[in-house]
Amino acid sequence: MKTEEIKELFTQFESIVCDYNGVECWSARELYPLLGYSQWRNFLPAIEKARIACKNAGEDITYHFADVRKMISLAKGAEREVDNTLLTRYACYLIAQNGDPRKPEIAFAQNYFAVQTRRAELIEQRLLDYERINARTKLAETEKLLSGVLYERGIDSKGFATIRSKGDKALFRIDTKLLKRKLGVPDSRPLADFLPTISIKAKDFAAEMTSVNVQQNDLYGQTSIENEHVDNNLAVRDMLVSRGIFPEQFPAGEDIKKVEKRLKKDAKKLNDPKKKR
Repeated sequence: MKTEEIKELFTQFESIVCDYNGVECWSARELYPLLGYSQWRNFLPAIEKARIACKNAGEDITYHFADVRKMISLAKGAEREVDNTLLTRYACYLIAQNGDPRKPEIAFAQNYFAVQTRRAELIEQRLLDYERINARTKLAETEKLLSGVLYERGIDSKGFATIRSKGDKALFRIDTKLLKRKLGVPDSRPLADFLPTISIKAKDFAAEMTSVNVQQNDLYGQTSIENEHVDNNLAVRDMLVSRGIFPEQFPAGEDIKKVEKRLKKDAKKLNDPKKKR
């Protein structure tokens, strides 16, 4: 395809994007001419094939293919209501994949929606990474605060490490050393640097409760504070398990330092004017 044709198709595909309940969609009635179909009825089999592919992929058909009604203009200003389907980006991709790649419009659509889908996946992953980093930063701040509270009550750094380890065993049903070995965490690194977001937040919640209760109940000494922290971690675990979540069953998360490094590198590229040319 010539550059001009690609630019024109890109503009056309972008111009018919609509929003349906907060989801980016394409109207099938507006899409089919852009895919080289001359009549609506000839496009319907392509939609049905895409529905089947969607179901076979284990996706929710009703989410990706929303059947609606649409008003179309007739002669002399008259209008008529017709069937229509709003298609997510993924649904459009499946339709294009089931089309004839010899058609330049289909070839373009296959690549256009593949790129758009990949872009969305990258954004989603970046948001998940960002959330995990924020959770890890928050846990570090909570534990620093807790450490200060405990120091004022006669608990040194060694005692704090013991209390934190007992809390981990209550939360994960495995002591810290064994869990680190299971997840492949280096001995010199904190366990939380390799935990998934939900486990990091669980540890943070338990530590927050310990910090509050130690001050509120004026607790002193290793034993009473250790028991408090264990009880809080057990309470958090019970809440997770009641919802079918077993924190010890999650695989290790990517090294948080690598995630931070990748996000900083990406941000640097985005802010580099030379990279935008």
